Amino acid sequence: MFLPTKVFFTKGVGKHKEYLQSFELALRDAKIEKYNLVTVSSIYPPNCKRITIEEGLKFLQPGQILYVVMARNATNEPNRLIASSIGVAQPSDPSQYGYLSEHHPFGETDEKAGDYSEDLAATMLATTLGIDFDPNIAWDEREKLFKMSGQFLKTYNITQSSEGHKNGFWTTVVACAVLLP
Repeated sequence: MFLPTKVFFTKGVGKHKEYLQSFELALRDAKIEKYNLVTVSSIYPPNCKRITIEEGLKFLQPGQILYVVMARNATNEPNRLIASSIGVAQPSDPSQYGYLSEHHPFGETDEKAGDYSEDLAATMLATTLGIDFDPNIAWDEREKLFKMSGQFLKTYNITQSSEGHKNGFWTTVVACAVLLP
């Protein structure tokens, strides 16, 4: 059984005339191009400690299989705004699981995409914890309610956006949560 005890977050952007190479360059920018990535669903494991990317890379060897929650987006449309975002919601009780959400929109800034992914993760956690809220009120108001409940430790996001290459080359953005033993 693999139960992650550490997680780090990373993001990157790549541009190239070939789709696959733009993805590889985005992974290179995120410093995880040397690893075999297996995407998994969106649970923040219980008792999982957030570490920096620099700390996390010390545990890794080229070719290693890594489990990641990945948001990925790409375009070859000149100047088209794309984003990839991972939202995080952690409960105040570290022995409980939290949520990671992936969001990969077109036309959204870092801030808008990040807020949305954070809201999505927090909403998933809130429904699991049984927190009563109105899903139609603004994120800022819901965030206050969630934090006032005492059941949320924190929410945050990591987001990468970019405009499509002016000459129509592929542009890829990634945001990842890398889970480590």
